[in-house]
Amino acid sequence: MEEESICAKNLSYAYDGASVLSNLSFTVNNGEFFIVIGPNGSGKTTLMKIIAGLIKLKSGELEIKGQSVKNYKRKILARKIAFVPQQVPTDFPFVVEDVVLFGRSPHLGTFGLGSVADINLAKQAMKFTETSHLASRRLNQLSGGECQRTFIARAICQDPDIIVLDEPTASLDIAHQLRIMDMMEKMKQEKNITVIMVSHDVNLAAMYADTLMLINRGQQVRVGPPGEVLTYETLESVYGCPLLVDENPLDKLPRVTPVPGRYIKELPDR
Repeated sequence: MEEESICAKNLSYAYDGASVLSNLSFTVNNGEFFIVIGPNGSGKTTLMKIIAGLIKLKSGELEIKGQSVKNYKRKILARKIAFVPQQVPTDFPFVVEDVVLFGRSPHLGTFGLGSVADINLAKQAMKFTETSHLASRRLNQLSGGECQRTFIARAICQDPDIIVLDEPTASLDIAHQLRIMDMMEKMKQEKNITVIMVSHDVNLAAMYADTLMLINRGQQVRVGPPGEVLTYETLESVYGCPLLVDENPLDKLPRVTPVPGRYIKELPDR
């Protein structure tokens, strides 16, 4: 039996009485690449923040590594989970090496002084994310992809069991998207880190995810391998637009193509 990194039961959340998440139940196994997809406004970011402990759980149950999230002190939880937001701040007056070293904060003592070992971990994280050459550069001097890799390096330096990412490939070009996704896969394979992320790109998600969870309006629609989740019947009902789902020639995975209005008549019979 595989050990679980995350176990959620009837997880719900509301802002000022308005439901954002409703009765989500799912598990994420250790070392799994788990990707959450769904339309805008589905509650994906809220879910990531709840898992990362940035938003306090109000309804339902959430276990992190077999223990209720409610029983974790913030610093201890930060040793288990690292969070990478969609919009990484670039106005910090710090250089890349300092930002990455901040990942050691949950492990430091009262005075917050990093040891030689901490510095070495930061260097290893920068090497892993190919940001070593940026060590002395300030954040506001970096490209979007470089910034994203810097904050992933910080997350790795945190030495967590789980990394949670909210749309890490948003606003990046194709090459940088692949670079980030390959990095996530490498973390899973080489470091056995559980990766949980949000993605709007269903095709990228299909190629990398062990498990997909599709949510819509805060509700769980389907959870499972990409081939079970990415069907045209399910996706059209959620996204409300015509889609063609066929086989990706690379690995017999589902491939999703949005269908412009002028081609709708050419769709095969459903």
